[in-house]
Amino acid sequence: MLSKRKPLYRFPLIPVSALIICLFFLVLYHYHAKPDSQFHGLSKTSSTSSHTPRCSGQALALGEKFVSYAPHSGFSNQLSEFKNAVLIVGILNRTLVVPPILDHHAVALGSCPKFRIVDPKDVRMSVWDHVIEVIQSRSIDLACIKDTKLQSSVSERLKQCGSLLAGVHGSIGKCIYAVNEDCRTTVWTYHKYGHEDDKLDSFQADEQLKQKKKISYVRRWKDVFKTLGPGSEVESASLLVFGSLFSAAYKGSELHVDIHESHQDQRFLSLMKKIKRIPFVLEIMIAGKQFVKETIKAPFLCAQLRLLDGQFKNHQKATFHGLRQKIESMRKEGLLPIHIFIMTDLPGDNWTGTYLGDLISDKRNYKVHFLKENDKLVRRAAVKLMAVGHGQRFISNSDTSISKRYCSSQRLPDLLLYVEQTVCSCASLGFIGTPGSTIAENIELMRKIGSSSQYC
Repeated sequence: MLSKRKPLYRFPLIPVSALIICLFFLVLYHYHAKPDSQFHGLSKTSSTSSHTPRCSGQALALGEKFVSYAPHSGFSNQLSEFKNAVLIVGILNRTLVVPPILDHHAVALGSCPKFRIVDPKDVRMSVWDHVIEVIQSRSIDLACIKDTKLQSSVSERLKQCGSLLAGVHGSIGKCIYAVNEDCRTTVWTYHKYGHEDDKLDSFQADEQLKQKKKISYVRRWKDVFKTLGPGSEVESASLLVFGSLFSAAYKGSELHVDIHESHQDQRFLSLMKKIKRIPFVLEIMIAGKQFVKETIKAPFLCAQLRLLDGQFKNHQKATFHGLRQKIESMRKEGLLPIHIFIMTDLPGDNWTGTYLGDLISDKRNYKVHFLKENDKLVRRAAVKLMAVGHGQRFISNSDTSISKRYCSSQRLPDLLLYVEQTVCSCASLGFIGTPGSTIAENIELMRKIGSSSQYC
């Protein structure tokens, strides 16, 4: 957790390892369905799900106020949501509960431009379910609990906790407020200069879409401070749970969060500057540098080619066209052989018959480099990352009965995508990214700001 700053802009973060702990204590320990069904022991079953939950005085007495949200899609989208969440907790003077990084597209939102997305409570529930899968696969395996009653009770409590935090029960007194606004109806703003709160956004569903999908959504601006901050009806809630906080520019507007500037507050501008570029941890940066220095060993071009996922699979020819033009230009300049680092979601076995296959086969003119998930360099970086921890370790439960009944099932994190981005940030001959890819945008930002240059 970061140290506290000036009152309006303290934005401490609860790291990944603390998510489950925080939510467990906030919900399971501090809420009651009725007096005789309190959480006295994991081995005891209860029927709390059939009663309306409410917060106990203990939960409300904590004093701290939190914000959580529902990450989804790929890593770059999740990072974008995190940055928006940091801005929001800075505005609201709350503490951010940082969820784990979810597996790539384990949770999908849908399409904001098409007004076809999953409801916030369903997104939150999907995220909770996947978080439990992540925890079980990387830290604690509930199957290792030999006591079947205990295992059943733990699973039931997790379901109750998830449904509560997902807003299935709606908002609960001063405990939890479910923020159910989404990109179909709301664009979050903050002190939007020259515009009023509740103003119609410039991007709306067209008449053809309204008739075809039978929708009646109207997108309006909402000031996050006026709606959820001091003096609002939700100010007293201990926990605000958002759905998705992902946003992107679209047709001159922002899809969901338009908090880019505040002409009235320099401290807020300073906060935005700090989160603009969040570097990878040292272990990832060093691994990227090592690959550049020991494997490529020459000036190189990086190509990030997203070919299989979502909308990108329909634009493979256009994606290859940009790379082909760049390479042909370099050939005319006589820069042979050309070293090229490729990062792509197209499996190597499928490169034959594509432009990538042509580059690989022409060993005289091109030296093609790439990384794989099981490469020693990537695995070694993952081992070092696990050893350092970076706040991802769980708080010891050595004094509790459950700690003696679970076994560890930790597995190494998948760092391939992050090491690849670091390598691309070091490409001295240029970078070709896939248009519309948030991964490409992140690499461009890394190259522009140059915080990784010291590792290249």
